Amino acid sequence: MSSKPPRAIPRDAKRILVVDDEPRMIGFIRMNLELEGYQVLEAHTGVQALETIRTQLPDLVLLDVMMPTLDGFETLRMLREFSSIPVIMLTAKGEEDDKVYGLELGADDYMPKPFDAKELLARIKAVLRRLPSVEAERKLAFDGLTVSLENYAVTLDGKPVEMPPKEIELLYFLAAHEGKVFTREQLLEQVWGFDFFGDSRTVDVHVKRIREKLGERAAWQIKTVWGVGYKFEVSQEA
Repeated sequence: MSSKPPRAIPRDAKRILVVDDEPRMIGFIRMNLELEGYQVLEAHTGVQALETIRTQLPDLVLLDVMMPTLDGFETLRMLREFSSIPVIMLTAKGEEDDKVYGLELGADDYMPKPFDAKELLARIKAVLRRLPSVEAERKLAFDGLTVSLENYAVTLDGKPVEMPPKEIELLYFLAAHEGKVFTREQLLEQVWGFDFFGDSRTVDVHVKRIREKLGERAAWQIKTVWGVGYKFEVSQEA
């Protein structure tokens, strides 16, 4: 257990979902993660975990294997049908076959219980370091288009495009997650924040304005996924 004093967790801190049916285990992990400055989400079942991943978009998942009804392996299999989010499996099982099975299903790492908090934190940091660092650069470039959060600027074919901050943030978020579909609710949570009480049509209005300013491009576009939401798509031929 860490002896570090608690500290304020920044709004942009990495968010980790802890999935376990044992409240004491979740409490232990939460305490150590928060001491390191992570935001912590929790789920007690596989079904709850899948819903939380769809709606809250954590950066990493700590997933227990031994859960009733929907175990960690089945949860991971279902998760990989719609998301590539990093997953570290947590289990009391130490058999090599279980470890191999988890990795084959798409787990990024595997930790048998009981484990030391320092080792868990080290593994989390190692997995997060392997992620693409688009947020770290805060500047994205596509065919003729650049979007920067460093100076809140958008250029198209070398010319500045006037956009208010929220349009830039929305464009950047979609472009930073190229090819991934987000619902309107997810975009409200990620771009406007959890304390935003607006209508989901707010997203539609901002997307419409962005499209009007950027026009149509074959190389890239914000696509509407009917019945779901939006995604930023880059042509494979571009």
